Amino acid sequence: MAISRTPVVTNLGSFVVVDTDVDENAQTNTTGSAGALHMLSIDNTGNAAVMYVKFWDSAVAVTVGTTVPDYVFRADASTRHTLVFPEGLTFANGFTHACVTTGGTAGTTPPGSAVTIRYVTA
Repeated sequence: MAISRTPVVTNLGSFVVVDTDVDENAQTNTTGSAGALHMLSIDNTGNAAVMYVKFWDSAVAVTVGTTVPDYVFRADASTRHTLVFPEGLTFANGFTHACVTTGGTAGTTPPGSAVTIRYVTA
């Protein structure tokens, strides 16, 4: 797994989080703090199937397939998506994410090939 967290030099205290192999294993509290999600980029070009990137407003471990995600983003097969949230999606506790082949709460099957996500928080 390759996750990086880069501070953005602004008065906002922003982070850019990059996970180059997001899968069914939840990555917990990736920014180390609460904040707002302002941009999400999903690269699903390596998969011939739809993938679902799930986010939980949680600073503690979640159980993928059981814990209800706060946000689920669909990534169509063989595509890249960039979503921008100018007002931000608020995370009061922390940012936790995973990626599986099923939307909603259920599903623990990982992507067949690497999915990369990048997101900006403040």
